[in-house]
Amino acid sequence: MAVTFDAVSDGARTQGRRKVSPGVKGLALFCLWVTIALSGVVYIEPAPYDALMLGLIFLLPVAGLVVFTRGLALYLMLVVGIAAAGYLGVTQAGILDAPALYVTITLYLLLSSVVIAACVAQDPEPRVHLIMSAYVVAALGASVAALIGYFNLVPGVYDIFTEFGRARGTFQDPNLLGAFLVPPLIYASNMALRARTGRAILWAAVISVLLLATLLSVSRGAWLNLTVSLLVFGGFMVVIATTNRERLRLMFGMAFAGVCAVGLLAAAYSIPKVGELVGHRLTFQQSYDVGPEGRFGGQLKGAELMATHPLGIGAEEFGRVHHHEDVHQVYINMYLNTGWIGGTLYLFLVLSTIALGVKLVMRDRGGSGLSAVLVAAFIGIAIEGAVIDTNHWRHFYLIMAMIWGMAVVAPSPEAHRAEER
Repeated sequence: MAVTFDAVSDGARTQGRRKVSPGVKGLALFCLWVTIALSGVVYIEPAPYDALMLGLIFLLPVAGLVVFTRGLALYLMLVVGIAAAGYLGVTQAGILDAPALYVTITLYLLLSSVVIAACVAQDPEPRVHLIMSAYVVAALGASVAALIGYFNLVPGVYDIFTEFGRARGTFQDPNLLGAFLVPPLIYASNMALRARTGRAILWAAVISVLLLATLLSVSRGAWLNLTVSLLVFGGFMVVIATTNRERLRLMFGMAFAGVCAVGLLAAAYSIPKVGELVGHRLTFQQSYDVGPEGRFGGQLKGAELMATHPLGIGAEEFGRVHHHEDVHQVYINMYLNTGWIGGTLYLFLVLSTIALGVKLVMRDRGGSGLSAVLVAAFIGIAIEGAVIDTNHWRHFYLIMAMIWGMAVVAPSPEAHRAEER
């Protein structure tokens, strides 16, 4: 039985909802849109997004815009278990302040995802479109800033919007920019495939801007993420199509989009400084990758520590004590931060999100394709987590929340009454 935060029965639910005016609900949803639209501005920590999201954690329930189901109860228990294991891991660290702060940030991101999931569960597709439309705006803003900086279109901004010759836009790190752009790219692709010609052209322009910014971030992890997400999304779309004619149309559209994307990338690659940097980054034989002190050597050290420390070593202890940088692998890092219990719960959370998502996609045959967008994007992020630490990526928790919200949506009152009979 689903229980809303503002009610425990149908009668009480109706009475409780009358206390919140439509204007207040509309304002709360507008605040949600603005919060997501600002998620691409991450020059400082905490970012503007974080201040607004902390407010939304309280505002959305008060405005009656959330519903709490049994499925979300499981989500909340996983969240609490991971955070509790993280605080237990803090006791194993040589210092307390930095590890405790790191785990607290993880807890905030996890709890915010539960609230977003509960908001989506109340009205799934409209809420997902609301969030993703704001996400596209955030991605376009970050991408335009990245392109302006990279091509030095405005004097004095090159050093602000680039780093080491790589586009970073309104982010601190080019790798974060590239990864952030993947979900809206998949969403825009879905919208372009389903839109009429005029709107499809507009969405194609959006895709071009986001794709070029992703390329110029020169992030190998983001490129891997995008490749996986697009392949999974394409596979989902073919599988859930209801007719062969629709499959052929989708396959033609995806093939055409692929040709255009290759053309865009080839044009960018022909620019000497772009081609040289991309070619350099495409090899995994960089000095910071190989050897005992490289990325892969650090991951080996992390795996050895993970195997011998059941409670973990404490958040951020690996880079402070055992290696000159973080482990750059989210699953090893979570085991180091939260021990065997927390690491296993985190792995279970990721895998259960994928399992729920795939089931949701199969249920969406002939639908809007939103579930395919979210699950493909999430799988891409999960794969990228094998080469970088994604634990504090805000969009990771946002995408995961929307999948859970769509997958564990509360039954309507009519369906609930029919079930009771």
